[in-house]
Amino acid sequence: MLTASCLCGDIRLRIDAKPGPVTACHCRQCRKITGHHSAAVPVPWALVEVTGQITWFDSSPAARRGFCGRCGSYLIREGYDGLAYVFTGAIDGATGLRMDGHIFYADKGDYYRVGEVLRCYATGRSGPEIAP
Repeated sequence: MLTASCLCGDIRLRIDAKPGPVTACHCRQCRKITGHHSAAVPVPWALVEVTGQITWFDSSPAARRGFCGRCGSYLIREGYDGLAYVFTGAIDGATGLRMDGHIFYADKGDYYRVGEVLRCYATGRSGPEIAP
């Protein structure tokens, strides 16, 4: 079981299944709504328990996106395939999951490349560097 929540704590998710693989999406919609790209895991809606009120945005004829109306945290993308795509950044604590691929990579921002080796800091840029 995993739990997820928004930044302010008004919305909480309980996921009673091991989610599928993490996929990064670089499409224009994910870039706009997150400010970068998204990373999400598919879970059957029947195995997701929601506490609190999700605000929905119908982003396309094929999907809607759920977020917290108070703090703005992006939590779920709902496809019309019976699945909830839970955004991994909302998951509380360690996930035990791994990213297995990138979709819409041709639409990514021009300021990064997957696999590029960059400096990593434990906290802000004035903090100590750590291994990636």
